[in-house]
Amino acid sequence: MVNAFKFRNHLWLRADFADWLEAAARTRFRVGEIDVVMPMPSTLWHRIDRGYNQCAYLGRVLAKRLRLPYDARTLRRVGSPKRQGGLTEEERRKNVVGTFTCRHRVAASRTSAKSPTVLVVDDIMTTGSTLSECAATLKGAGARRVWCLTLARSFRT
Repeated sequence: MVNAFKFRNHLWLRADFADWLEAAARTRFRVGEIDVVMPMPSTLWHRIDRGYNQCAYLGRVLAKRLRLPYDARTLRRVGSPKRQGGLTEEERRKNVVGTFTCRHRVAASRTSAKSPTVLVVDDIMTTGSTLSECAATLKGAGARRVWCLTLARSFRT
């Protein structure tokens, strides 16, 4: 189902997937401490190839359900790394280095002047290389904490 959502335009699954993500977020995180929800950005090529960013669909619905701000503009991918599928763990780590940037600093917390806590929504995690690089970029742009929530976990490397 996740692959159909990601690769075959089965966007009608987003409501069911958002149910799972909301339950996981409320169970795993202190939702009141999250300042903004951001989707894992996709490359321009993937958006052209698929016609959409599946993580943006999930992130937008989740943010609405959690009553949190949604920001799909600050974090972005740059360059054209290879697809992660089929790469070894080491190749994946090297492949994503420097592939994220922030258009501007991450805004201060909603509740104080402290740096914000960002919740990044992704579809599938395999080695965690992409999420780690994404978190490092967000922290470099002012985020205090970066929490990640994925729809699925793949153990194939």
